[in-house]
Amino acid sequence: MTKLDKLLGEINREHVYIQTHNFPDPDAIASAYGLQKLLELRGVRATICYKGKIDRYSTGKLVEIIGIELLNVDELEKVLSDDDEVILVDSQKGNANIIDITGDEIICIDHHPDNDLFEYRFRDIRPEIGACATMIAQYFFENNVPMDRKIATALTYGIRIDTNNLNRGVSRLDVEMLYRMYDDCDYTVISMLENSILCFEDLVAYSRAISSIEVHDDISFADTGRDCPVIADISDFMLALKEVTFSVVYSVKDGGIKLSVRSEGTALDAGKVIGRALTGIGNGGGHASMAGGFVPFDGDAQEKAALLEDIKRRFITQIQEMRSTL
Repeated sequence: MTKLDKLLGEINREHVYIQTHNFPDPDAIASAYGLQKLLELRGVRATICYKGKIDRYSTGKLVEIIGIELLNVDELEKVLSDDDEVILVDSQKGNANIIDITGDEIICIDHHPDNDLFEYRFRDIRPEIGACATMIAQYFFENNVPMDRKIATALTYGIRIDTNNLNRGVSRLDVEMLYRMYDDCDYTVISMLENSILCFEDLVAYSRAISSIEVHDDISFADTGRDCPVIADISDFMLALKEVTFSVVYSVKDGGIKLSVRSEGTALDAGKVIGRALTGIGNGGGHASMAGGFVPFDGDAQEKAALLEDIKRRFITQIQEMRSTL
């Protein structure tokens, strides 16, 4: 039996919900869309849902061009029941970046490190893979399921974004899936999406980050301002500095502070660093080269400044401790 066969064998309802992580990125959305269409071809209807908003311009354009339908979980509060079956993609139950919605999380498909906290009827968690979209693409090919142009384009874009165009965390399977989808993918759309990633307020966020950057040895910290949708991109940007091998970028949002971290090479595991640094005040995790986290906060400006200084100290301490054991 293939993974898809096993997955389908664990679904007991004619309709399921596919939940992405909060504030979904192209990989999460493409993965959910590909899975939705795959299930549809096997007679199972699916609704894609998420919490938060789609805050990057290029991600919104992907949704618009491909015609992907997503619902905010706030719209489903009166619809969901405890008996509804939920499939998690690009995240895992209990992670800081996904809300626990009403329903039974029966299946998890993810490429982040396994938190090993919850049981599912079916789990496909492969942290060695660069993008969740790669795993969904593999389901199509290993089961000889036809893939139309929209699906191939969405999955291709998801893989390219999450692996930084095959420059980060890439596996042999990521490359293989891109190669196999090449003829079916609309690269005019891919090019347009990759060249239309910024709007004016994103440039303002870059300016704020550049103005605020602090470098301690080779660790950088930068503030992008409030509600920044591109902190991950800015974290990549900061890591490009020759003086920096570990980048921490943060943005204040309603209810707390969102962080994005990047690590150069394999000596410092970004997921482990942020997880340990935020212990007791928030949550964080991810891959060795890229990770994210969130610290709940509801205080005044003075308290925020003190919290940010504490977060910086925590990162520096954890990095120093990890380096001392190398």
